[in-house]
Amino acid sequence: MIDFARVQKELQECGREKDSSGIRVSPKSDNLARLTGIIPGPLGTPYEGGSFEIDITLPDGYPFEPPKMKFLTKVWHPNISSQSGAICLDILKDQWSPALTLKTALLSIQALLSAPEPDDPQDAVVAQQYLREYQTFVGTARYWTESFAKASSLGVKEKVQRLVEMGFPDGLVRSTLEAVGGDENLALEKLLSS
Repeated sequence: MIDFARVQKELQECGREKDSSGIRVSPKSDNLARLTGIIPGPLGTPYEGGSFEIDITLPDGYPFEPPKMKFLTKVWHPNISSQSGAICLDILKDQWSPALTLKTALLSIQALLSAPEPDDPQDAVVAQQYLREYQTFVGTARYWTESFAKASSLGVKEKVQRLVEMGFPDGLVRSTLEAVGGDENLALEKLLSS
């Protein structure tokens, strides 16, 4: 049976510390077994400036069983599925301890964004890119952050539309934007020089 008193206490703790940590957890409805977590992208990473939403489902055995967490925000990372948002992190599996909290789990996910483990991937394609073409990985991760994790950034659709209106083919515009991390000016320079 889920310890709802503990969950309430954890939510209050996250609420008190949200300004210092940037981490937020809130119930999806009246049911405290279904929560949403928000973590800010770590500084100095391709995820910087992004706000990442994580779906949290508490199993009946919580806190003795780990919470089930997955990214709702699309993210390009070796340990996170680019398709399903599944997270490969030991504390969400066999290394969970009842001493851990939702906040510590979210802090661990945030730390994972800073320090990927490409040798234990959730997404093999991203892991190979990370190991073999690191700059391309960084550009793609930054592009995905711009496209999916930043509410204030100019949408990709608008950038594509403007460049297509200049006479460039849609597919080429999209691949060029992705290659330069979503920077419209760099994409235009690259399109003009090709």
